[in-house]
Amino acid sequence: ISCFFALMLAASFVLAQTEFSAELVDTQKQDTSNQAKVYFAKDKIRIESQGNSAQGGGAIIVNYATQTSVILMPQQHMYMETAAKTQNQKMGFGSALFRTGDVENACGDWQKSQNQGGTCHKVGNESVNGRSTVKYEATSTSGEVSHFWLDPKLRFPVKWEGKDSSGELRKIQEGSQPASLFEIPAGFTKMDIGGMMQQQPH
Repeated sequence: ISCFFALMLAASFVLAQTEFSAELVDTQKQDTSNQAKVYFAKDKIRIESQGNSAQGGGAIIVNYATQTSVILMPQQHMYMETAAKTQNQKMGFGSALFRTGDVENACGDWQKSQNQGGTCHKVGNESVNGRSTVKYEATSTSGEVSHFWLDPKLRFPVKWEGKDSSGELRKIQEGSQPASLFEIPAGFTKMDIGGMMQQQPH
């Protein structure tokens, strides 16, 4: 479950303005299998599952400059490459998580992150875990209402609440992140998904 949770989240994360690391907590499911560690560096993001170590503790790296994602599988010493857009289509989070250029007028950026429109308006200022934020309310085309709280310095949501997902970033630490976090480890082999599919019996 933890790897799946991290995978779904990675699809929606985009370039943050300030490099930082944080703990990502699914507030709908208060258990360690639904926690992840996130690292933000320029146009790259790494999310590591913090669940049961026996599950392999996988990680995913998203490169928004090339619009590609790499899924790391430590137990198998393998990695898999996919298109970031493909993962966006698979995610079940809506678009509560996105980068904005203007925290005070973020609805335009939110709407761009939505494939099928929706409406949005600013609610006001609130404090989330000691950080000043700007709260927004968004309504999807199907009528589902969600909220997100944007951090002006990070230009990124630090909290989000919706029908199917709620979470927040905790223990945020600003600062440069090691480049090695966003590289494929030495000795990892690329998984050939196409070849595996062709080998499957029809």
